[in-house]
Amino acid sequence: MEKCEHNIIHEEVVARVRGVMPERENFHQLSQLYKMFADNTRLKILWALTREEMCVCDLAALLGMTKSAISHQLKSLRLTNLVRYERQGKIVYYSLADEHVRDIFEKGFEHILE
Repeated sequence: MEKCEHNIIHEEVVARVRGVMPERENFHQLSQLYKMFADNTRLKILWALTREEMCVCDLAALLGMTKSAISHQLKSLRLTNLVRYERQGKIVYYSLADEHVRDIFEKGFEHILE
């Protein structure tokens, strides 16, 4: 294995990349987003919501979990802007926040299934 004995070999490359590198906070936000995808329950909820808008009771029945456990995961997903909700009378329906979430989710599945 070659050993790099210089501090910077390609100064112009480092300068170009540094010039367009996002702020530290953006990397923190991105890591928080990806953490949401690191839990099987949240992934199952997101997968279900790619198919249909659903309420907590339906998600709990689908996943064989308590409504409380589902609500806890939905709160995390809401706080990271992955899902949104709409109240219709006494029932709250959840759906994906936007098409970006669907795209991220579908690209992940494409990657693991290739």
